Amino acid sequence: MIKVLVIDDSAVMRGFLGRVVGAQPDMELLGVASDPLFAIERIRRSPPDVITLDVEMPRMNGLEFLRKLMVLRPIPVVMVSSLTREGADATVRALELGAVDFFPKPSSFEGLDAVGAEIAEKIRTASQARVGRHSWAPVDSGPVPLQPGTPLTAATAGALVAVGASTGGVEALRRILPRLPAAMPPIVIAQHMLPGFTQSFAARLDALCALRVQEAQDGQVAQAGHAYIAPGGRHLVVVRRGDGYRLRLTDDAPVNRHRPSVDTLFQSVGEAAGHAATALMLTGMGADGASAMLGLRRRGATTLAQDEASSVVFGMPRQAIALGGVQEVLALDDIAARLQALCLRAAA
Repeated sequence: MIKVLVIDDSAVMRGFLGRVVGAQPDMELLGVASDPLFAIERIRRSPPDVITLDVEMPRMNGLEFLRKLMVLRPIPVVMVSSLTREGADATVRALELGAVDFFPKPSSFEGLDAVGAEIAEKIRTASQARVGRHSWAPVDSGPVPLQPGTPLTAATAGALVAVGASTGGVEALRRILPRLPAAMPPIVIAQHMLPGFTQSFAARLDALCALRVQEAQDGQVAQAGHAYIAPGGRHLVVVRRGDGYRLRLTDDAPVNRHRPSVDTLFQSVGEAAGHAATALMLTGMGADGASAMLGLRRRGATTLAQDEASSVVFGMPRQAIALGGVQEVLALDDIAARLQALCLRAAA
């Protein structure tokens, strides 16, 4: 049984989440608390497997509590976010601080069966996540110094980097992108995220990076030195235009239950860039992107995946590796240097 603790200052939300957890055959509601200070002693006495945590609360806000929790006693946390710009910014920060996932507060409490099922699935995923103590030292911007003798790949013209990520991907990308130089080929990213949050995510990364990071827009020309994040709720695809690439956004049906989908992005990259592409699979639950990564490898692209030890959830990399689509498996902190080495000559 997955033991769940609900921390929320809203009695209505506490009741709703309590009912969601209580309705699941594999979950046990350990308790509810109106703010983190009330929850601390309960956590000491009987640690939960997963905590749902509101961002805005009296006495101690969710971010401050999360920061302390992840240093002193890491427990998988799913954040409850408001659908505002401030709520989106706080949610992105929470994911950087170690929260596994989030869900927005429902705008209405009528007809919530589907919403409840989605929340329950996020709690199940969080219960399988690997979380650890964080020191929260800032990630240095600028290129990682390459070791002497690091092999460089003379990539062909038209180089393109494609990245897929889900659970744990926000923190993984925060550790990779600021360590890349501005002289990189275009980077396209499909991170599983809900509408309304990717703009804040892109802005946060942009402030940390030498690269220009932005939410992708339909019809954009993909430029070197830029990273483009698929908007939540829309597929990102890449099409060839002359000697470069153009970005397209579509509202096609979800693929592998996701929109944006890694499979959709990777398949388009394979068709547009072929052997000139480098694809990277980061932490996440499920198998999205695995089959398209195999297709990329068969087209001659370079394919990389994050290793199990550094993944919050190893599902997506594991599936891509098992299918035979991955050439190299790397620890999270080694990925930036490897991408830089692969793309250095292409960018020059």
